[in-house]
Amino acid sequence: MVAADVRALSTALDAPDFFAHMDPAPSKIAAKLVGLNAQYNQNLLHPDLSPFATKAERRVIDWLAPIFGMSDGHMCCGSSVANLTGIWCARESGATRVVASADAHLSVAKAAHILGMDFDAIAVDQDGKLDPSELKDLSDSCLVLTAGTTARGAVDPMVQTIAVWTHVDAAWAGPLRLTKFRDVVSGIETADSIAISAHKWLYQPKDSALIFFRDPQASKLISFGGEYLTVPNVGVQGSRSAAAIPLLGTLLAWGKQGLAQRVENSMKDSETLAHFLKEHPETNLCGWPQTGVVNWRPKISPILDVVQRLGNCASITNISGDVWIRQVAANSYVDIDEVIREIEKALQ
Repeated sequence: MVAADVRALSTALDAPDFFAHMDPAPSKIAAKLVGLNAQYNQNLLHPDLSPFATKAERRVIDWLAPIFGMSDGHMCCGSSVANLTGIWCARESGATRVVASADAHLSVAKAAHILGMDFDAIAVDQDGKLDPSELKDLSDSCLVLTAGTTARGAVDPMVQTIAVWTHVDAAWAGPLRLTKFRDVVSGIETADSIAISAHKWLYQPKDSALIFFRDPQASKLISFGGEYLTVPNVGVQGSRSAAAIPLLGTLLAWGKQGLAQRVENSMKDSETLAHFLKEHPETNLCGWPQTGVVNWRPKISPILDVVQRLGNCASITNISGDVWIRQVAANSYVDIDEVIREIEKALQ
């Protein structure tokens, strides 16, 4: 009965017209490996309870970290926790303030609050990117740059400053580093830490994310021991699941080329949709998509009516105080022609 309800009452993220959120259907091999993981219930807090899972995570980190110019890291249960971890390292390094764009993910301000740090939101430019001219003295700060904002998919300039620590929230756009669009996130390798959401463009089930560090010794800043532990506990979480196993399985099955091809296809889908909306006489395109996120508004029809007709084909967001339709190229099974047909019907 429960299984039947799950199938009947869940959103089909792999539907041909699903284009609403940064949530893709996970790879089929990852979904199967999650079930296998559950049978063994491995706990990475204790290596003796996760003999293979611990090695699997090390292999994933060793393969992915250098792609981002990083040297170490670990997996955690989501990019909000990954952001908290990076900012925690900044505090342990002497930062007392967090500085980020006004469009940064809410987890950044939450992390500052949890850690007892001041938070300053910096104005963004017309494209939704942090405006470097608004940055002041950062000698006491953790500067958080966003690679793929939630509303517009904007990528902040990867500025180099004298901040105590620079953390990049690359939850969404980080995987572009593996593709022909790698220049979109150029400069990310200069950060002290990077957060990546594996359950976005790495096609993993929730909850799965990565935190990377440039300095291989950085994890010692957030390590704690205990009488019952054989190795130090690193990071925010205590017990952690074997989330690296589904990711490892996906990477081995698809390879770098297979993963890159899916992300590149999504970028192409967003550009196809943007071109249609730019040319359509009844729509206004907010701007050309930077990382697969498309924002637009109808010129005549009430926007909320159009969104309701589009269903899981679209969501809404606020940009500079105005409501815009938001469509996100995350679904690797999407039929972009079907999405366009749904928009044409919704505008009638």
